[in-house]
Amino acid sequence: MTDRQKRQHLKTLGLAGVGLSLWSLNGCSSVSAVATSSSDAADAVLWQQADAIIAAIAPTTFAKSDFVITEFGAKVGIDSSDAIKAAIAACAAAGGGRVVVPAGRFNTGPVHLKSNVNLHLQKDAVLSFYPEPERYLPAVFTRWEGVELMGYSPLIYAFEQENIAVTGEGILEGNGSNTQWWPWKGKWKHTPWQLDAKTDQANTRTPLFDMAEAGVPVAERVFAQNYLRPPFIQPYRCKRVLIEGITIRNSPFWLINPVLSEDVIVRGVNCVSHGPNSDGCNPESSNRVLIENCLFDTGDDCIALKSGRNNDGRRLATPVQNVVIQDCMMRAGHGGVVLGSEISGGARNIFARRCRMSSPDLERGIRIKTNSVRGGLIENIYIRDIDIGEVKDAIVINFFYEEGDAGQHLPQVKNLHISNLRVQKAQRAFLLRGFERAPISGVSLHHVQFNQTASIGVLENVAQIDQFDLTLNGEALQL
Repeated sequence: MTDRQKRQHLKTLGLAGVGLSLWSLNGCSSVSAVATSSSDAADAVLWQQADAIIAAIAPTTFAKSDFVITEFGAKVGIDSSDAIKAAIAACAAAGGGRVVVPAGRFNTGPVHLKSNVNLHLQKDAVLSFYPEPERYLPAVFTRWEGVELMGYSPLIYAFEQENIAVTGEGILEGNGSNTQWWPWKGKWKHTPWQLDAKTDQANTRTPLFDMAEAGVPVAERVFAQNYLRPPFIQPYRCKRVLIEGITIRNSPFWLINPVLSEDVIVRGVNCVSHGPNSDGCNPESSNRVLIENCLFDTGDDCIALKSGRNNDGRRLATPVQNVVIQDCMMRAGHGGVVLGSEISGGARNIFARRCRMSSPDLERGIRIKTNSVRGGLIENIYIRDIDIGEVKDAIVINFFYEEGDAGQHLPQVKNLHISNLRVQKAQRAFLLRGFERAPISGVSLHHVQFNQTASIGVLENVAQIDQFDLTLNGEALQL
């Protein structure tokens, strides 16, 4: 690499000038690091920040007391909602511990966690959630596609709690299907259900979004007829959250959705759900998040980082930040590692490393989706050591998602660095679409290989890319 290339690389990384810096975990201040002219050394310093984020996450700790749901009246094959609620209340009152679901299939409605409670599913345990919407009332304070409202309770919900967990080797069964929950999506792919205009989510989605744009208070965003499917697990304004080991199947909507939460660990979770909007893990406006050693086989994005939609996202103005994704496996999905589209609050200090992706049904590998209605500053995004077996589009930055260039909030991407990316088979290497008035810039691609790739793809309104060692089908590639 020439000296000029090194200087440009450091500029793209946001580290040119007096010296390198590591951001503070609160996002703004910085601590000095030793300056260097080597891009490899710059990368090493940057990735120390990923390790620092992990080290800064406050862990959960629980008392060594078990509250087995069968001791509170839960029985296999019957409604165990009250028994689970009683076990959680007793556990919380005693100062915390584990609420244990033993082997067997237990039916339940929504589960609301309290501080210091670990909902633990033993091996061969199945917690099966009823797919009857009325069971998820009364309405709770929640967020749906980046907009706050009073809506259906998530299947597992916690509001302003601390030190909570869902762990174990068991299964969480959401019972979403072509006859339950999922048909509210309306038209979707090949639409494997009978369409019913009366229950289409648009009947609630459109007025909700209109309310948010008009600044209607959240307490007034209430719908007598609500067709917005609830997420599976949603810690809302929580601190110290652990989700570990479990398998989540057939979610009505997004699977794991921490909102405005801090110190979140999602580890060793199997997310298997192929319904509409079955995003695997969507941290929204959350700080210090670790997602590791998870499997995603989903009907939508595997991991999507978000921070609120349009006016509601700007009202809260809370970015998703200080996130580390590592050692995960992505199969089917709309995207592997994704930012957006509800990204109006911004995203910063995001790290993804050592992930593997591959499926004929994986549509995109690395994906950023936004528009000029969303806006949002997306900065300091670092992705390395990613292996993609088969994908349709490998790298996507799309400013024309949904509404396109129809607003006044120009999206910004700063310091997006992708290195050591290997793509075995793709239809297109790139889909990069910026605006003429706001082109894509601040992107760095180093040591990126595209093999068996049919097309370089689309590069539209891209102002500048720092590139080094790019190959397409074995030949050097210069964008």
